[in-house]
Amino acid sequence: MIAIELLEKYGAIQKNFTKTAVIFKEGKLPAYYFQILSGEVKMNNYNDDGREFIQGIFYKNQSFGEPPLFLNQNYPASAVVVEDAEILCVPKESFMKLLNENPAISIKIIENLAQRLYYKSVMAAEISTHEPEHRVLRLIDYAIANFNFKKDSNGYLINFTRQQIGDLSGLRVETVIRAIKSLEKKGELKIINRKVYR
Repeated sequence: MIAIELLEKYGAIQKNFTKTAVIFKEGKLPAYYFQILSGEVKMNNYNDDGREFIQGIFYKNQSFGEPPLFLNQNYPASAVVVEDAEILCVPKESFMKLLNENPAISIKIIENLAQRLYYKSVMAAEISTHEPEHRVLRLIDYAIANFNFKKDSNGYLINFTRQQIGDLSGLRVETVIRAIKSLEKKGELKIINRKVYR
């Protein structure tokens, strides 16, 4: 996360978005760097059958949509608000100036993008070669490590819906439900009051 004060110094504007609002649409050219102050955002697209594929889910203190910003390419997915969100928006030119004048921030951005690329590589292998249970567990383990899920006496609360797990792993929701039940029987997951824990 880039410090709010630094983003504001380079012209960041805070915008509020309500649930289901579209921040940007697939196919549009990027004009801003986005960083979440609160809420939740997903990047998604749909296949010809209307099935959603979630490219990623982003939370407080995370940024999203940077690769097309750097490449000056159209967005490959849309950004949609999952939970009401406050987002800092920095105009592209100002953001590039920020990076040029703050090399340490550039390194953090590179690390963040590398982490996402790593995740995409791992998930691509998982989706193409492994059984649903393995795919679900791998996604959950990655989310625990990278999304700061809360831990209580039951374990880590998995803050994804079954639909989101399906959309992130390329599985149908029915398959996700069966996989989670099977993983519960094997002691890998817990289901308490319809919530999934690891």
